[in-house]
Amino acid sequence: MPVQEVLILALTQMRSGICVAGFTREPDPVTGLRWVRPVRDFDTVLPGDMTDAEGNAFRCCDVIALNLVAPRPDPPHVEDWRTDFVHPRPRLLRRLEGERRAEFFASHLDRAPEDVLVHQTRSLCLVQPERVWAEFALDPDSGKYEARMGFTLPGVPDHPRVASPRGVPVTDLRWRDLGRTWLEEGEKRLSLGHTALLDHLYCHSIYLVVGLSRSWQGEYWPLVVGVHPVPDYAQS
Repeated sequence: MPVQEVLILALTQMRSGICVAGFTREPDPVTGLRWVRPVRDFDTVLPGDMTDAEGNAFRCCDVIALNLVAPRPDPPHVEDWRTDFVHPRPRLLRRLEGERRAEFFASHLDRAPEDVLVHQTRSLCLVQPERVWAEFALDPDSGKYEARMGFTLPGVPDHPRVASPRGVPVTDLRWRDLGRTWLEEGEKRLSLGHTALLDHLYCHSIYLVVGLSRSWQGEYWPLVVGVHPVPDYAQS
């Protein structure tokens, strides 16, 4: 596959680097557009990989030119693509913003999120929760910080972890930074139900990119890897 346009919808934290995922322009009957997760030949993707030639870091909803070399499926992570981040360097083409962004999310919802959450035949989906709640916690002694989110989806059976009161980890870098900002107001734990969460974000709807972890303890664990309020919280 030659250099492709990729709409970045997930930039997440990993122990030794970051994880990136987004849509190409290739149509897909279930997901609307084809998901890709750029990976390196060895080790994890590093923050410096997701910068342009001038060192500017890419953000979610950037459309970038990315050299996707060859598929490297690792079920259920069938979206993995070996990527060359050097020849050529990724470059910014444009951003998805405003009304176009809102229209895009509404028209590209996954038609079968149970493939990810239940059957685990693939590992990425874009969804609009029917109900969503969030929790942020900071242990003042250890410095351990957690961001978690739970949600339910219309027409999809509740996942026991996703729909639990604690929800699942959120690895979205921007969301985690936002939670730290909220906790700086003096609280060590902040729990927000659906209405309170939308009020905090000054948004009327929220879209999530849900992914699966790599194998850990013999399981693939659901994660929220992208959080996309409408309007975007950069505009609120």
